[in-house]
Amino acid sequence: MRMSRLFSQTLRETPADSEVTSHKLLLRAGYIRQLGAGIFSYLPLARRSLTKIENIMRQEIDAIGGQEITMPVVQPADIWQETGRWYKIGDEMGRFLDKNKHQMVLAMTHEEVIADLIRKEVRSYRQLPQLLYHIQTKWRDDPRPRAGLIRAREFTMKDSYSLDADWNGLDAQYDAHYHAYVNVFNRCQLPVITIQSDTGFMGGQVAHEFMYLTPIGEDTIIMCNLCGYSANRQIAQSKKAVLSDEPPLQLQKVATPGTKTIDDLANFLTLPTHKTAKAVFLVATYLQGKSKIDQFVFAVVRGDMEANETKLANALGAIELRPATTEEIIGAGAVPGYASPIGLRNVFTVVDDLIPASTNLVSGANEDGFHYVNVNFGRDYSADRIADITSVKEGDLCAKCGNPLNAVRGVEVGNIFKLGTHFSESMGCNFLDSQGHSHPVVMGSYGIGSGRLLACIAEQHHDEHGLLWPITIAPFQIHLVSLLSKESSTPHGETSQADLLYQELENAGMECLYDDRSESPGVKFNDADLIGNPIRLTVSEKSLRNGGVEFKLRGKDEKQIITRDNLVPKLRQVIGDLESVR
Repeated sequence: MRMSRLFSQTLRETPADSEVTSHKLLLRAGYIRQLGAGIFSYLPLARRSLTKIENIMRQEIDAIGGQEITMPVVQPADIWQETGRWYKIGDEMGRFLDKNKHQMVLAMTHEEVIADLIRKEVRSYRQLPQLLYHIQTKWRDDPRPRAGLIRAREFTMKDSYSLDADWNGLDAQYDAHYHAYVNVFNRCQLPVITIQSDTGFMGGQVAHEFMYLTPIGEDTIIMCNLCGYSANRQIAQSKKAVLSDEPPLQLQKVATPGTKTIDDLANFLTLPTHKTAKAVFLVATYLQGKSKIDQFVFAVVRGDMEANETKLANALGAIELRPATTEEIIGAGAVPGYASPIGLRNVFTVVDDLIPASTNLVSGANEDGFHYVNVNFGRDYSADRIADITSVKEGDLCAKCGNPLNAVRGVEVGNIFKLGTHFSESMGCNFLDSQGHSHPVVMGSYGIGSGRLLACIAEQHHDEHGLLWPITIAPFQIHLVSLLSKESSTPHGETSQADLLYQELENAGMECLYDDRSESPGVKFNDADLIGNPIRLTVSEKSLRNGGVEFKLRGKDEKQIITRDNLVPKLRQVIGDLESVR
């Protein structure tokens, strides 16, 4: 590709609306352009890199028995209604009416579509196992798109779906995907870790995420450096320390004016925060049939801990949680800032599993300016549910080995789910075994976002000058720069040495971006660094006088002159070496 014909241009200034490094560099280097919040066009350079990423995914999934299909972006709502997710998912789902007033969905994911295919195509155990996948556009109307391609509303994913006759088959396909994903990320030279995760709106029983660790990540990962435990903070567990287990004392009401926060209360009473109980008010939404109902929830955690909404939602079986309003809190009989479950009626109460073991806590008295001291669970109040509902933080002790835990940030670049029979049972995806008995198909779901992966690779591979792509996903292997003036390069109307070299590289099957523009050497070299192709060749009057072409690797300072006769063999060797890096 000649840069004089390339449909994109580099930018000298960083766009004001760009945030993280990958977003800035992909904009400046002419890879992407933003149409709207979380919506991007992928220009030729990005499209070439994305195609390479997607082909790597194809190769690895094909290697474990995958068959590629394509499923629709636009889907009828009735299949989502069959599984119930139509009613569970909120505003993130893109819903619209077609011209016949039928409710339709923009694809967030494709479990319902694959289930519809299964019930139409699979009849016998002889048709199983199967592994189907596609690479398709998705839409999730995220209220907070940010970080360029890392959190976009429209994006592309590789989704694969395993279909098995039993759980052993699912286990085998799950493990195969795990190793295939490791290969994908290794070939893209992106370091990742694998962690346990919440199944979320996907449902199912077991899920893992592949995380790229970076300070820009929105996920918090809890890790133990001693035993290797790792989990998303949404579901992470720790060894909870019981810090107040003295014999129960008599309940007393004390005046505590102006102490609406835990810190104010602890300072006023000269107590550590772990001697207090924190009230958290939420409204949980449940699905009953096709209807949603709300329930006021009073949650209690120890004052030195934070409630974890994911754990709370899972403990309650709720599809949504939101903070309760002041009016809702007062309507339940509680007093904001001085609330307690003591004396409340007809309120669903859930307490953290550490509360029953924590004696003589300070809790609100449901009276402005007053608290109770020596509050004890079981004696002074009860709960409808006891569960682990607190977030793990750095320094908490590992539940497995007792070592202090670390908290790091990360971006999810891949996920794998054991769906089991969650979708097949709701949509009637059954097969007959060898005895003629009917069973639901056992399913797994596995995804990688190609655009997010591209952005994370850019986050990992760059320097102060621009991008530093691994050769496996770089738009071009070679960036050829011509510094020959038209007069010196074609004195008799002949083809220039740079043009001849470009044709030779193309004929040799090498991918080359040829900067044939009439720009200064500084502009050309800066653009080469910004775009980030791994090999730079420079043809100049100086290089020709010295017997050949200047060779340089992106990110390295060393330069060398290679003769034309030795250039193609040298490039083949270097490309092979770069491709073998993992």
